[in-house]
Amino acid sequence: MKFETFISNQKVKEQLEILIDSGRFPHALIIEGDEGIGKKTLAREIALSLMCISEEERPCRNCAQCNKVLKGVHPDICEYGPDESKKTRPFTVDTVRDIINDAAVKPNESQYKIYFLYDCERMNTAAQNALLKLIEEPPEYALFILCTQTKSAFLETVLSRSVVISLQGVDFSEGAHYICENNPDINYNDALHSLSVCNGNIGKALESLSDGKLQKYIDIANELALSSISANEYDLIKTCGVFERDKTTLIGALTFLKSIFRDAVVSDGKSNMISNQKETVRKLSSVLSKGKLLKMSDVCSRIINLAQSNGNNAILITKLCYELRRAQNR
Repeated sequence: MKFETFISNQKVKEQLEILIDSGRFPHALIIEGDEGIGKKTLAREIALSLMCISEEERPCRNCAQCNKVLKGVHPDICEYGPDESKKTRPFTVDTVRDIINDAAVKPNESQYKIYFLYDCERMNTAAQNALLKLIEEPPEYALFILCTQTKSAFLETVLSRSVVISLQGVDFSEGAHYICENNPDINYNDALHSLSVCNGNIGKALESLSDGKLQKYIDIANELALSSISANEYDLIKTCGVFERDKTTLIGALTFLKSIFRDAVVSDGKSNMISNQKETVRKLSSVLSKGKLLKMSDVCSRIINLAQSNGNNAILITKLCYELRRAQNR
């Protein structure tokens, strides 16, 4: 099985290859992962392999079946989800009833009829119970691929009758190359930084590159770096004010700040910079030892971990200011 549009997650790929090649693909597959992580992309890669009629390695991406999947017009692939015009609306039992009725009809031209169910974390209990009856005794040809941000949204009875795979962020370097190959106007270093900020989530990385969020993180990181070495302690507190109600920006800016500290540690005029913030790096390396810079980078890592664990913003800001000054023996 060739995964051309889905990268990293090697163990997941190996598991899927075994299921598809053995002809034992489950009737219900749950794909778990954050928004933007690639759940829909993987679902389509699976559909391609199952629908492909090539005698060679599948999917060939050239046969009539593959072409229909790629164009989104295959008659035996059905997509369902909540009403996207109303973000708070759940994935209802009425939608599942429509799926049940449709599943009673045999495939038009393939041996399978594949159902993509999106945003299943919004599927209410009634809908899940109705779905359970279907996946307990499904038509032989029907396959259900359920995409959700967390498997904990499902009832245990649904989970017990499904195979669950969990997606992780991509390797930053591999992801950056993939982004640049498919978006020639994006700089590799920008893609790399955006992926590090977004923890390997390609969807979110592309979003940050397109809406200017990455530049915002870069600007704040530079301000933090310079204010952290200012003689006036209030400068650092003032700069951190932007994080008061925005944990995402806190994580993004500190992730980039770590790149700046790294460059300052190895600053010798020969090493390649990953932050490309030459002036800030020069100032830091001129006033701080490598040991202090490494301690400040460690501070960023600790605060990021706390923020990702839903730490209180006000406490995180106070801790960040105190720890960055303390790392300099101030």
